[in-house]
Amino acid sequence: MITSKDVEHVAKLARLALTEDEKRLYTEQLSRIIDYFARLDQVDTKGVEPMSHALPVMNVLREDVVETPPGQEAMLASAPDREGAFFRVPRIGD
Repeated sequence: MITSKDVEHVAKLARLALTEDEKRLYTEQLSRIIDYFARLDQVDTKGVEPMSHALPVMNVLREDVVETPPGQEAMLASAPDREGAFFRVPRIGD
C-alpha cells in the first residue's frame, strides 16, 4: 500500500512541489497500480517461456561492405575554402 509519505518522498527526490490534492490523487493512483501488480503475481505462468520481446526481433541493418575511401582530392573538392591539401577555416582567438 502506497502512503502519502511515499508520494511525498518520491516528489522530493524528483524535486516536485505537490498540492495536497495531488498527493491524495497520486497516492490513490499509485496504490491501484501496485495492487494490479499484486494481481499479476497470482497468474499461473508455469510452462510459459520467458521472453524479452512479444514478437521475434531481427536485425534490420545492412551488411557491412568494405569500400575504398573517396580520397583527399574528392574530399577537398567540396570545401568552401582550401589551402593546398588542407581545409581553410576561420581563425579562432588571438
